[in-house]
Amino acid sequence: MTAALRPCRLRLWLAFLLLPLLPLQAAWAQQRDDGELRIGSKRFTESYILAEVLAQTAAPHLQQAPTVRQGLGNTAIVYEALRSGGIDLYAEYTGTIALEILKSPKPLAPEAMRAALQPLGLGMAVPLGFNDGYALAMRAAEAQRLGIRTLGDLAKHPELRLGLTNEFIGRADGWRGVAARYGLPQRPTGLDHGLAYDAIAAGQVDVIDIYTTDAKIEHLGLQVLEDDRAYFPRYDAVLLYRLDLPQRLPQAWAALQRLEGRIDEATMIRMNARAELQGAGFADIARDFLAGDSQNDAAARGFVAKLFGPDLGRLARQHLMLVAVSVGLAVLIGLPLGMAVFAHVRLRALVLGLTGLLQTVPSLALLAILISALGAIGTLPALVALTLYALLPIMRNAVTGLAEVPAGITQAGTALGMTRAQNLHLVRLPLALPTLIAGVRTATTIAVGTATIAAFIGAGGFGERIVTGLALNDRALLMAGALPAAALALMSELLFEGLEALLRRRRAPTRSV
Repeated sequence: MTAALRPCRLRLWLAFLLLPLLPLQAAWAQQRDDGELRIGSKRFTESYILAEVLAQTAAPHLQQAPTVRQGLGNTAIVYEALRSGGIDLYAEYTGTIALEILKSPKPLAPEAMRAALQPLGLGMAVPLGFNDGYALAMRAAEAQRLGIRTLGDLAKHPELRLGLTNEFIGRADGWRGVAARYGLPQRPTGLDHGLAYDAIAAGQVDVIDIYTTDAKIEHLGLQVLEDDRAYFPRYDAVLLYRLDLPQRLPQAWAALQRLEGRIDEATMIRMNARAELQGAGFADIARDFLAGDSQNDAAARGFVAKLFGPDLGRLARQHLMLVAVSVGLAVLIGLPLGMAVFAHVRLRALVLGLTGLLQTVPSLALLAILISALGAIGTLPALVALTLYALLPIMRNAVTGLAEVPAGITQAGTALGMTRAQNLHLVRLPLALPTLIAGVRTATTIAVGTATIAAFIGAGGFGERIVTGLALNDRALLMAGALPAAALALMSELLFEGLEALLRRRRAPTRSV
């Protein structure tokens, strides 16, 4: 009996010893901010890492963990997310703020940028300590052979093939300005930033745009061309944030301010290298930096580890939710609309034509429009976009299936005294059911693939791995995102195949012996 009582006595003693600590724990909880902090990032390595650094810096001072929305896209999408309140802050660059966001024709002083941002409800603070500028680079051996050292030297070689990121081509401080300043005659091809390094290493392009803190510059033996006419401004890393953040989360904001000047260019290059060359995770890199070790060597994860990583369950749930909800909404909208217009030839053509036009809108453009229109980022605009893309096959099959029901059968229903509504629900719909299910099947398959775009605006799903893999040029991570999506599409096909087989058995005439 005495032995049985010992665990109870031990728990009583522990409770007695810990009792004085309860007020301290309550006081500590009160010192932490009670509110949500949402951090965004662009779709390149450095931005992913900085988002994790910000999140881990603020986390001890928050009662709930920060939400990190990685890889939201280019400047336009991330800035729109900030302006609309979808995120609270992200790491941006002074040159981008002045020329791309504020549309200034020339670089601005920090005070001028802050004054221009204030009416927008935004602020700029906490210079992190490094400049990550734009530059053009080419293979060092090729540059030496052609005698190219500066951007001005490119004008002498119109035959060179330029592979530039689409954002750089379209930016106010990008290709158009460089070409005008230096009189460059080349016509660039648009490439993803991560893929551009593979292209130049393989000799498919001769010149690419780079960020000056990219880890692969030295790794691939590239030569950064001198900006001899000082075209590019400085791109000092800072925090761009909503003005209400310091008042809403004062403890977290105070912690973020302590990052000022802590990251120099050499440190940022090392952290980028750990992600791109060693395969280290963004969270691990940020954790090591904050612990004072930005050079910790981490073994690269293999394909199997990436495929069955700890995020697999979360991404699968997010992807399934996006597909199921969007297709369900498309059925609720498309089926009644198809039933309403199938008997009216002109109206049917108009409605199907407008629905078909939605398929021609590029997904990223549609997402940017929806973010602005809805004032939100993440799941809501992603679901709206996926629902719009799923409408066409559902509506087209609904119209086709209902219109193909033989007139004699519907006339027989009318002769039996059925109303038009009864004829539709009791005769046409059951006969058109296989065609309707085929439309839902097609819409589901399309949604499984298209749902990967949700990751570009922080809605998760298997596209999260694909977006990150593109940023890192990590083929294994790309496949780790693509294969589960393909498996999900295959599972949906098998499910619908079984459903259609069941319908065929039920519709088959029974034979009497």
